[in-house]
Amino acid sequence: MNQYDVAVIGSGPGGYVAAIRCAQLGMKTAIVEKYSTLGGTCLNVGCIPSKALLDSSHHYEDAVKHFEEHGIDIPGEIKVNIKQMISRKQGVVDQTTKGIQFLMDKNKIDVYEGLGSFKDATHINIDKDGKSETIEAKHTIIATGSKPSSLPFIKIDKERIITSTEALALKEVPKHMIVIGGGVIGLELGQVYKRLGAEVTVIEFMDRIIPGMDGGLSKELTRSLKKQKMKFNLSHKVKSVERIGDEVVVKADDKKGKEVTFKGDYCLVSVGRRPYTDGLNAEAAGVKLDDRGRVEVNDHLQTNVSNIYAIGDVVRGAMLAHKAEEEGTMVAELLAGQKPHINYNLIPGVVYTWPEVAAVGKTEEELKEAGVEYKVGQFPMRALGRARASMDIDGFVKILADKSTDEVLGVHMIGARCADLITEGVTAMEFRASAEDIARMSHAHPTYAEAVKEAALAATDDRAVHI
Repeated sequence: MNQYDVAVIGSGPGGYVAAIRCAQLGMKTAIVEKYSTLGGTCLNVGCIPSKALLDSSHHYEDAVKHFEEHGIDIPGEIKVNIKQMISRKQGVVDQTTKGIQFLMDKNKIDVYEGLGSFKDATHINIDKDGKSETIEAKHTIIATGSKPSSLPFIKIDKERIITSTEALALKEVPKHMIVIGGGVIGLELGQVYKRLGAEVTVIEFMDRIIPGMDGGLSKELTRSLKKQKMKFNLSHKVKSVERIGDEVVVKADDKKGKEVTFKGDYCLVSVGRRPYTDGLNAEAAGVKLDDRGRVEVNDHLQTNVSNIYAIGDVVRGAMLAHKAEEEGTMVAELLAGQKPHINYNLIPGVVYTWPEVAAVGKTEEELKEAGVEYKVGQFPMRALGRARASMDIDGFVKILADKSTDEVLGVHMIGARCADLITEGVTAMEFRASAEDIARMSHAHPTYAEAVKEAALAATDDRAVHI
């Protein structure tokens, strides 16, 4: 029986990063993955493939709608080759997952393919195609991630009524895609197929899309996506989803309780994700799960069983790949006797639509609820020379700062490249910068980042220069 200092169950961003950091710190490490490729949901059927399709569809939209304005004439008809687009996406996925295998080899991490389940607190069974083996581990890190959620009355057939996994590999562009859920996944994939020619209708239970983010971002993203002809039905409670041949019929009650019917050829169910512990046999190790199926952990991500830890989507907190990575690193360093920490308030959130949406820290709603006195500085992207040059003028940057100390409490942005720009907000807040600190930093001109400086100036005695 092979023995290890650490065994990691699950090879997503949290799991593989945890394994690498453990190996770097001198621990003999194994990683167990039930699928034939490493990388988990994010690399295989999540973050990476969705961004590949977002980029491909963005190129197509630019060619069809915007190239002529830039003085670029393309003779003939521009067509979508969905087969090639999906193939390119898969090529990106394959290259990325092979990169994880390279990192495992480089760091001398043993990789086991098969379903990992606890035999007891120090032994893990690995089952694959009817064959089983057992390894022993002094410490185990559970990093089994999450799976798409559904609603009790919806039957996912993976053909017409689909999750994000199937939406990443369609063989045709839908005529009318109904999206249940106005969160990150639904909006990103909805925009992909809208760009490619589908009619897209979003049905959301809450009174706004991206409900967990700042209300200003939600309002601006709704406005922008409506300009792109996406349709939104907010405050609608879906009560049935039925497939009739190649048609999907969705019935919902609107905010007045009136029944509304939607018909399309595909229905994407994107109502969130659930922690995935199926087959883990956590009870054999004595590991407790909470009432939502998450592994219970303390502030050090340690379960009730002292030698077993859990990270990422399978524990409390935001289901974000980069949050899982930070947690994987933290557990590895704790096992090595170090004293790492994570400031969960500074884990950024991003929506990769176009315009992109990104945020870190507190929203205005949260500050009001907490009774914190704050000031707001906001700057529109359309006032930037760089934005006008690229024709990406939608959006704004908003900085929230403490009214008395000027410390930055939240940064919220929507616009071109905000997924990258938000790191400036994270960095500033990690060092407890004031709005004036950001305002006095030189920002290259012309760039989108100038909107951050101008928003900081606006928050500092309303000193924005270019509005």
